[in-house]
Amino acid sequence: MKKVAILVLESSVMQAIADPQYCFSAVNQFLGFAGKPLLFDIKLVGLTKEVKLNEGKYSVHADLLISDIQIYDLVIIPALFGDLNAALEANEDFLPWIIQQREQGAEIASLCLGAFLLASTGLIDGKKCSTHWGFVNEFRRKFPFVEVQDGSIVTEENGIYSSGGATSYWNLLLLLVEKYTDRETAILASKYFAIDIDRSNQSAFMMFQGQKEHNDLEVQKAQNYIEQSIDGKLTVDELADLVALGRRSFERRFKAATSNSVLEYIQRVKIETAKRSFENSRKNINEVMMDVGYSDTKAFRTTFKKITGLTPIEYRNKYRKMA
Repeated sequence: MKKVAILVLESSVMQAIADPQYCFSAVNQFLGFAGKPLLFDIKLVGLTKEVKLNEGKYSVHADLLISDIQIYDLVIIPALFGDLNAALEANEDFLPWIIQQREQGAEIASLCLGAFLLASTGLIDGKKCSTHWGFVNEFRRKFPFVEVQDGSIVTEENGIYSSGGATSYWNLLLLLVEKYTDRETAILASKYFAIDIDRSNQSAFMMFQGQKEHNDLEVQKAQNYIEQSIDGKLTVDELADLVALGRRSFERRFKAATSNSVLEYIQRVKIETAKRSFENSRKNINEVMMDVGYSDTKAFRTTFKKITGLTPIEYRNKYRKMA
């Protein structure tokens, strides 16, 4: 039996506790129906026997406490919600326990913003990690030694797993099911839960908001100019001259402040504008392309797909239809 601990955290998302339990319990049922032995022994593990969530509207009852002596094969850190700093402080007593479980051979999986608690253990310093796309900048500031993966649905490195935003964690759960059972069972689970088993990134859902929570005034000036010049063909030299900096110094400071190179930032601002246009207007591909300063259809398509994971036509059809 694989012993699975699902942590019951303060300020966690209730579904991110219930869904892993549901997933692994369902797989046990599949195995039982096939005449195979059950595989997962699932426990909810907390600091206290009862944790109230969502401002007391719900309560979750732990099966065991971290003080109970148990060694687990898999520890799942659910998604956090609300004030992340307060949530990390409320759950800091889990940190040495998670580290100890890892030292005893457990694999660790964080779901969505559970990555913040995972990173607080220090276990992923120098390693890759995924989290919700909307919190990547905050994650980078808080954990500069972790290699956060922009847009990834699932990241795995040496038995430590993490997932992207919101329901992306289902893809991580299916990956774990496949690892511990087989591909056939994982496909069955994906069909049962109606999850696209091979979805690989959250890029199509991302909204680029710029990285302006820094104190470099020259870089902020350049960012504002980029955002006001969507239809232009900006160059690094032009922007460096605008803020009266040498090119190398400007590029270095821009990268340090925004985590993007100048050209990457320009591309992401233009593509974000194109996305909004596809969502909210009836312009065709060429019209949107010209609006954001591209004249080469191939270059626009390549850049758009690199950033969103979809071609311009695929993106327009997906979100215009939804609207």
